Amino acid sequence: MEIDIKGYLREKELSIYEVSKRSGYGYTTLHKSFNKQQTRATSLNLRDLDALARAQHATMWQVLQELEENYMNWK
Repeated sequence: MEIDIKGYLREKELSIYEVSKRSGYGYTTLHKSFNKQQTRATSLNLRDLDALARAQHATMWQVLQELEENYMNWK
């Protein structure tokens, strides 16, 4: 399974730069994380959820729920 993080960013009209700026996390770190090929060993991590939540003034659980309900690609 894979999370379509790029689709999430597009639908929320967010860029990695905006998430970085609003969340306080480094652009390079988030760029590498959001653009990496996901495998079972490299899933979305807590830092990524926290960055997305902070950028939208939401909780990590809200972001996680939305990702699970709308952006999961089952392979």
